[in-house]
Amino acid sequence: MRIVDRLPAPSDLPGPTPESFTSRLRSPAVAARIGLWLGISFAVCFVTGLLSHYAQNPTQPIPFPSSPSWGYRVTQGLHVVTGTASVPLLIVKLWTVYPKLFERPPSLRLRVLVLTTLERVSIAVLVAASIFMLVSGLTNTASWYVWKFGFRPAHYGVAFVTIGALVVHVAVKLPVIREALGAPVDARHSHDRDTAVEQGVMSRRALLRTTWLAAGTAVVLTAGQTVPWLRQVSVFGIRSGNGPQGIPVNRSAEAAGVLESARSEAWRLTVTHGDRTVELSRPDLLAMPQRTETLPIACVEGWSANGTWTGVRLSDVLALVGASPDSDVTVSSFQENGPYYTVNTLQKTFVADDRTLLALDLGGEPLDLDHGYPCRLIAPNRPGVLQTKWLGSVEVQA
Repeated sequence: MRIVDRLPAPSDLPGPTPESFTSRLRSPAVAARIGLWLGISFAVCFVTGLLSHYAQNPTQPIPFPSSPSWGYRVTQGLHVVTGTASVPLLIVKLWTVYPKLFERPPSLRLRVLVLTTLERVSIAVLVAASIFMLVSGLTNTASWYVWKFGFRPAHYGVAFVTIGALVVHVAVKLPVIREALGAPVDARHSHDRDTAVEQGVMSRRALLRTTWLAAGTAVVLTAGQTVPWLRQVSVFGIRSGNGPQGIPVNRSAEAAGVLESARSEAWRLTVTHGDRTVELSRPDLLAMPQRTETLPIACVEGWSANGTWTGVRLSDVLALVGASPDSDVTVSSFQENGPYYTVNTLQKTFVADDRTLLALDLGGEPLDLDHGYPCRLIAPNRPGVLQTKWLGSVEVQA
């Protein structure tokens, strides 16, 4: 049997064919321009996601900086905003290239079939990984975990798959992208399908403007979680400043199982350095020199808020056990129902920073129970999930 270089006529094959799609809107000229901004959004999202992941690592070859105090707030806000903006961009991008799914290989030769298959597989990986990242990321902003796997390692791992597939896709399509971006958007493109001749409901420029408007609207409706003056219009900003003492809450005292233990007069903060240990009650901490700092608290879900915190400098507490602030410490919460981040490492860059407090008050009032009463950690430029509430112990690492 002889292999021929001609495929059966499209009319002889079942299902849609490229000829079924006649709109000029489905063009490389549109796909390349939307893809450019989608790639930028993905790149910003990827880099800021890496920073967030690194900030949460217990060991850091290069210490995460404590300045500027608002750094993590900005990067995590960008992470969520660019991820949200990617949703309309990805939808329109997939719509424009949808006919490509039905194109037959130009030849039945083995080499052509293999290359075509590899290209389709790489695109399938890119699309699947992108959808996973956007869906899991957006549900995480709402603290809606409908899956059994750990969000952080899964999101981190698939991010590399997504970016890798994106790089391969851009490399393969670079000649087409350059040609499409170099020509006027409304011009006939050499890679346009012969049947793509109908104007459609709008022009290509109108489609692009509508896409930019949709992406911009998504940003405005989300950015209020980070930008205070947008909070009144950010309906997608699930946590936009509401909460006790003006600060949102992810985990309440009731959910953490500390309603009784946090109010108990028997509570003591245990501070340990080698064989030296001190136990401090809340009155003991209040009797020490107090310091007030205005610091943001920013969470991986994208929300952030400024707070005026008053308490004792961590370095002053460590001095009671003869510990140098040039040390990593382990901070532990006494919450009962905290499967994650109950114990974490505070790196020496934060320990030595005079703005790192064992906070006792917020906004001139005692900490609300949901904010970590009787004592919590607050440090500059640190993920909110590591700003340990209901503090039980501080131990200097050897």
